[in-house]
Amino acid sequence: MTRHRLFALGEIVATANVLTYANQHGLDLLKLLNRHQHGDWGDLCDEDKASNEAALTQPLRILSSYLEHGEKVWIITEADRSMTTILLAQDY
Repeated sequence: MTRHRLFALGEIVATANVLTYANQHGLDLLKLLNRHQHGDWGDLCDEDKASNEAALTQPLRILSSYLEHGEKVWIITEADRSMTTILLAQDY
């Protein structure tokens, strides 16, 4: 994880399910967004981490996955950096 923001997030949206889940479990979604934007990709395999690293210099989407209270919270930034979506993996 770096000290600098690595990419733009664009418009930030979240599913109703992840908002409810965050409220129920006291989950700080802004903290997860910060981790995502600073290169802490969370619980990803090496292949997905490498894909994210490539996406920093190419127009590819960026995915982070964080296991929080037994559920996977995904953050996906679109390849054109126009939008970032926060969702539960089950919402995908």
